[in-house]
Amino acid sequence: MTEAAELSVEATGETVGEAKWAALRELESLNPGLDKSAVTFQVISEGERGILGVGYAPARVVATAAAGSTTVAEADESEAAALVRDLMGRVTAALGIPARIVVEEDEESIHATIVGHELGMLIGRHGQTIDAVQYLASAFLFRSGVRKGVVVDAAGYRARRQETLETLARRAAQQAAEQGEPVALEAMTAPERRIVHQALADDPAVDTASEGGEPHRHVVVVPARD
Repeated sequence: MTEAAELSVEATGETVGEAKWAALRELESLNPGLDKSAVTFQVISEGERGILGVGYAPARVVATAAAGSTTVAEADESEAAALVRDLMGRVTAALGIPARIVVEEDEESIHATIVGHELGMLIGRHGQTIDAVQYLASAFLFRSGVRKGVVVDAAGYRARRQETLETLARRAAQQAAEQGEPVALEAMTAPERRIVHQALADDPAVDTASEGGEPHRHVVVVPARD
């Protein structure tokens, strides 16, 4: 990290989230390489929507970047990793979430980990938001000509969710084998269904299949045929 003087800016928007985004963008223009996890916000006004445009007042926030809040990307970071880092920065800024982006790359994939506080909005209900962000990042990278997968994680969500799904898969397999009847699981995203399929791939007592259309597509665990 490099030292930087404390900076504060005030910005407005139709909502508090938009005002935070505008403030972050202004801070970034003043302090390139800004560590977003070091930014704090003070909401001056939540604004008023008004009726038919009458009485409208914008939301106002003050954003402050602490001293030493500049980060520098790894010197040997690939162009693909830099693209993912930039996209994640734009997403977190749009959501008004101060965060630091940690990007790791191997031969097959790029892992982007979002580090910060109050990341629930980014994760979303049942991980729907973070899965959508991951899909967006994968599509963005694919269109740039890079054939690598992208994994987006925040607050250890991926590991916790995988453990939950593997436990759910094992319970469903036991139920299907004991009762001799198919067991349908809840609707899941494609990455989550893949975890269930892989968890039971070596179980000789059951087979798995995906059924239904998005967004209701789910895994069915069935007793294996003799």
